[in-house]
Amino acid sequence: MCEASNIYSRQKVSSALQEASSYGLTIARTWAFNDGGDNPLQYFPGSYNEQMFQGLDFVISEAKKYGIKLILSLVNNYEDYGGRKQYLAWANLTTDDDHRDDFYTNPIVKDFYKRHVKTVLTRVNSITKMAYKDDPTIMAWELMNEPRCKDLSGQTLQNWIGEMAWYVKSIDSTHLLEIGLEGFYGVSTPEKIQINPSNSQYGTDFIANNQISGIDFATVHSYPDSWLKYSSNDVQLTFLEQWIKQHIQDSQNILRKPVLFAEFGKSYNVSGYKPIDRDRVYDVVYEEIFNSANVGGAAAGGLFWQLLADGMDPNIRDGYDVVLKDSDSLALIIFEESYKLSKVGK
Repeated sequence: MCEASNIYSRQKVSSALQEASSYGLTIARTWAFNDGGDNPLQYFPGSYNEQMFQGLDFVISEAKKYGIKLILSLVNNYEDYGGRKQYLAWANLTTDDDHRDDFYTNPIVKDFYKRHVKTVLTRVNSITKMAYKDDPTIMAWELMNEPRCKDLSGQTLQNWIGEMAWYVKSIDSTHLLEIGLEGFYGVSTPEKIQINPSNSQYGTDFIANNQISGIDFATVHSYPDSWLKYSSNDVQLTFLEQWIKQHIQDSQNILRKPVLFAEFGKSYNVSGYKPIDRDRVYDVVYEEIFNSANVGGAAAGGLFWQLLADGMDPNIRDGYDVVLKDSDSLALIIFEESYKLSKVGK
């Protein structure tokens, strides 16, 4: 959206989508938020930057051109691009970490969020002349990127997800909806908390949250190099394989919903990094997804974080980014696995 809002750089968006399509990629996930700060989408609640919105219009129209479906996320958990902290500031509330969860409960803040949801869903694309809520290029909405909460009972997030899922569906009952979860288990399945990295809890609940009415499919994120940063590559890979298998099993047997591995990767910004280490991570993820999908299982696909085109803003390169022309072995893995998945069920 940010690159596409500038007519001099939006060709890079076209290049990224065209390249993705040529490698067999069919789904992309991106932000439908940029709250406050410099060059935002939303200056403050109800006030929008039309130039930035036209950038998102362009992303959607180009995705359609190259046969790519989109998942659009509606707010960030983190401070990047505004996130929960910005919403609290707009409501003149305390924004420190101890009060960050007021985002989920304060009625003013919840109203601000709902107003943004309605604005995005009812936006009429300036290029296609189609309302976002009617556009088949958009596959799904995401309530939040990686929601977390200090209430380990899980009830705060459970209530918020239920309320916002109902609200999204009241405006758009056609598109799919997902939460944006990383996949951490919670109190509804205490025996599974040990599966979380370092037995950590973040106020989310993979099972209970995804059982909420209106949530159409589950999501999982996978960053063993960050979660288990002091462990060896082999330990991280073992964790990754078990993490994926467990979520596929639970999505199929308990949730009875598809599961999308919506973020995964390995950073090259670490000492001793070798390209083969990242290749192995992608191999594990793709293999488990294919093994499930090939027998009609719950795995619906995998989205690595993050695809960039050559020449994009270097400030968004975070170590996990992939520029296909600079990553020969990884690009081949992505192409081959995308091709295999495209043949499932045919």
